[in-house]
Amino acid sequence: MAFEGFPPLIADQLHYLLNHSPDSIKMENVWSGNKLNPKILDRFTLVIPYCLDTIKWDVIYNSEYAMAPPDFIFGPDDEGFMPCSSATAPHDGQTSLLSEWNNQDATLLLVLIQGLRDQYVAYQQKRVGQVDDDRVKFEISTVLTRKGIEMQMISGGDKPEEVKFAVPLLIDMGINKLVVECPWKHEQKIYLQVIYPILRKYESAPSAPRLRLVSSSDLKALFSVEDVKLPPWMNGMCLAEYLPHLEETLERQILEAVSAIASRRGFVEALAHFLGRPLEADPTFCRKASFLGASGPFTFVVHFFFPAQFPKQQPTLMLQSCQHLNQSSVPVKSNLFTKYPWSPRWEVGRMAERLCDFLTDEAVNFKKYCNEALLQY
Repeated sequence: MAFEGFPPLIADQLHYLLNHSPDSIKMENVWSGNKLNPKILDRFTLVIPYCLDTIKWDVIYNSEYAMAPPDFIFGPDDEGFMPCSSATAPHDGQTSLLSEWNNQDATLLLVLIQGLRDQYVAYQQKRVGQVDDDRVKFEISTVLTRKGIEMQMISGGDKPEEVKFAVPLLIDMGINKLVVECPWKHEQKIYLQVIYPILRKYESAPSAPRLRLVSSSDLKALFSVEDVKLPPWMNGMCLAEYLPHLEETLERQILEAVSAIASRRGFVEALAHFLGRPLEADPTFCRKASFLGASGPFTFVVHFFFPAQFPKQQPTLMLQSCQHLNQSSVPVKSNLFTKYPWSPRWEVGRMAERLCDFLTDEAVNFKKYCNEALLQY
């Protein structure tokens, strides 16, 4: 990311923050507060992940007084969040950091943001703890000891008040360590989002919370939480009862997904006996592979796309001609194939053999399709 327009010392702090933050912080809405030279940028908005959503804080430097630490403007719903005031009992480390600010230390902005975010977590926990709802108070008492849990009050407009929890799951599992030659830079995480409507005084019984699994985006290469069927929430249940069963289900399915990598790799190797070495293949998760095929003088590429649930779910195929181009000089491609002889109970050699028999027949149809496509141009 370029930082043109920022004074060098501010640019260094921004660069370090955006490249070393474990929370994937982003920047937007850059502007200038310099009245003498409006081209000098010294203010921006940070988009900070929190509780499976984001919060936005404005960071206000003063380029005319480069030695001074930045000021902050927090969100409109967080008027009670005053981390640097005596009313909120600020952390000594935060106060010391501001009073002894060293603008030549590129790491300090990140340290400051992390400290403020920690205080924001405590601020939201205090807000939620003050809610006049016995169920919410009980849930807090049972899950607050879980490492990394975050919570947030949701209110505004005509919508009823709600409390949102972001509960980290399988903290000790170490998903990254399960994948051979894992390419992920950050530890993959799975959360359960729990949203409780605040019980009204005239309501006799609390309704079930809304539940949703959320994961790091990179985890989809191995395992998609969208495919997980959540256990039912029974009447009178609490999170302390619900979470162990959910984590047991998730752990089993993740281990199955890791085992499926070896199954996909074995299938790609079985295909190589019929189609030769792959032109390219995903070496880590084996989610895709491409082979060169031929039917007489007609040559084509076969692309295989493997689902995470392989072999329970069969791969999707697409053919691409090596000899036919469309009007845009792009190789002619087939539609996706999802229906062909397949059984997850076959051993991989038979799977590969039956699939290659299908390709032998389909290559004739695809060649005819390519020739007809050219006649249309």
